[in-house]
Amino acid sequence: MDEDGNALGVMSSYEALQIAAARGLDLVEISATSKPPVCKIVDYGKFNYERQKKEKLAKKNQHVMHIKEIRFNPNTDTHDIDFKTKHLRQFLIEGHKVKAYVMFKGRMITHPEIGRKLMSDIVEKLNDIAKLESPPRMEGKQLFAYFLPDKNKIQIHKDNLSKEKKQLVKSAEKKVTLNPITEENKTIEKEDA
Repeated sequence: MDEDGNALGVMSSYEALQIAAARGLDLVEISATSKPPVCKIVDYGKFNYERQKKEKLAKKNQHVMHIKEIRFNPNTDTHDIDFKTKHLRQFLIEGHKVKAYVMFKGRMITHPEIGRKLMSDIVEKLNDIAKLESPPRMEGKQLFAYFLPDKNKIQIHKDNLSKEKKQLVKSAEKKVTLNPITEENKTIEKEDA
């Protein structure tokens, strides 16, 4: 291929080098695995610059999924569980993978059913926006589960929240229109008092 993208046909590497040298350009191998190998006659500096630019753009646009972790204890209070699951929900909505684990300390390990019940509650609370990667499992003194954000469920959740906000705004507007307070009404109320 020449610098304009036109096919020059199948030729030996010596002939291709001769054509490239005559034009003052370089012969660059594009696809070595194809038969015959595909080469292009281009300015190598410009070609290399454009390739690096494309790689940077691809790296910039790629989404890296971070794993966020939240630790629970078997004797964690219900308010703390709600607070921590709220953080888990936020991480999932932001698109992060989440690891929730129950850490057993000392003799707490003798009652793993408490931790399993806690983990099942967490799974139930996150079920509306997340997918459970695998069932919760025990490893050492930890019972853990990984959650992945479910884009469809998250979108439904966001749509429901926006509908609720619109309804609240409409109901607030109705209350304001039913009882309008203007500057004139305020001055009349002050004079009457």
